[in-house]
Amino acid sequence: MIARPFLFAILGAAALLVQACTEGEPAGEPKTSNDLNIKGSEAGRALFGEEGLFTDDPYSDGRAIGVNSFLWRASLDTISFMPVASADPFGGVIITDWYSASESPAERFKLNVYILGRALRADGVRVAVFRQVLDSAGGWRDSALADTTATKIEDAILSRARQLRSEILRTQ
Repeated sequence: MIARPFLFAILGAAALLVQACTEGEPAGEPKTSNDLNIKGSEAGRALFGEEGLFTDDPYSDGRAIGVNSFLWRASLDTISFMPVASADPFGGVIITDWYSASESPAERFKLNVYILGRALRADGVRVAVFRQVLDSAGGWRDSALADTTATKIEDAILSRARQLRSEILRTQ
């Protein structure tokens, strides 16, 4: 008698062989680059939307990346001095790695930036700031931070977003 696992393996291989021998749909004429739109997809939809990742449309609400494009770019510009550990343009989350300024090597900071929607609004961005200090044993310990620190970074991001939007409006 044949072992059950061996029998299933033979039946599975036979099913794959029969499937491979069936006729598929005809290949048809090969597609040329003229058959595809400029974004490279037949359906006319690109990964980042109709206009791509960045658009010159001043009234764009940032649908291409899931969040407001001005807030996204402003966030990246504002925290560009810190190493970015993760950036999700569809979810609107930017997480930095720990950063220590050369002037104060005994403390380091980390930011989490959350873009909360597609509208350029004052409540459209939230920042979480984390601070650690080096203790006497050489380990990093969480440390308190002024409540206004996150608000100041949020204000800087919003100012940069307004600046980016006004630059695009001026060029129109």
